[in-house]
Amino acid sequence: MSTVGNSTNIFWHECPVGKAERQKLLNQQGCVVWITGLSGSGKSTLACSIGRELHTRGKLSYILDGDNLRHGLNKNLGFSPDDRTENIRRVGEVAKLFADAGIICIASLISPYRKDRDACRAMLPDSNFIEVFMNMPLELCEERDPKGLYKLARAGKLKGFTGIDDPYESPLNCEIEIQEKEGTCSTPSEMAGQVVCYLEDKGFLEANK
Repeated sequence: MSTVGNSTNIFWHECPVGKAERQKLLNQQGCVVWITGLSGSGKSTLACSIGRELHTRGKLSYILDGDNLRHGLNKNLGFSPDDRTENIRRVGEVAKLFADAGIICIASLISPYRKDRDACRAMLPDSNFIEVFMNMPLELCEERDPKGLYKLARAGKLKGFTGIDDPYESPLNCEIEIQEKEGTCSTPSEMAGQVVCYLEDKGFLEANK
């Protein structure tokens, strides 16, 4: 007996306008720039700076910010390991759709577990997933503590906080690593320039010929 909601009754519907046509229209190539790092490492600031730089170049991008998404798409998720995994899975699926639309999607999330980030990478052709690791020392992130969360975690008022009592697994083979140089951080504009130059060098800022 057939059931309407059964996955065996769902088929992929192809449309005449595809990714190649959308990329030609936008004169760019869709991809996912996945920014990962500890809370306070500067992920959201970098994401906004990249978006601004791309805009000045006439390129279309969209930012998927971890905190923003928890106000809507992921508002029913907590911070248990399973919920963190589902949080990242959902964002990966949405980012994939943006990339398929020909848009440069900038995902900015702590995304602490390596397997979850790798699962998102596996959703796209490998070259279309650009992992940016904000490799900032825990001490610096705690000093910044823009949301006051490290203070709460150290006081035992916030459990399962990444970097304190929950692990952060650093990328092993990220495309871009951003860190201090001689104890000094680059400006957001400089860091964004590094990422945008990578996109330009790899041909993402123009359509395939």
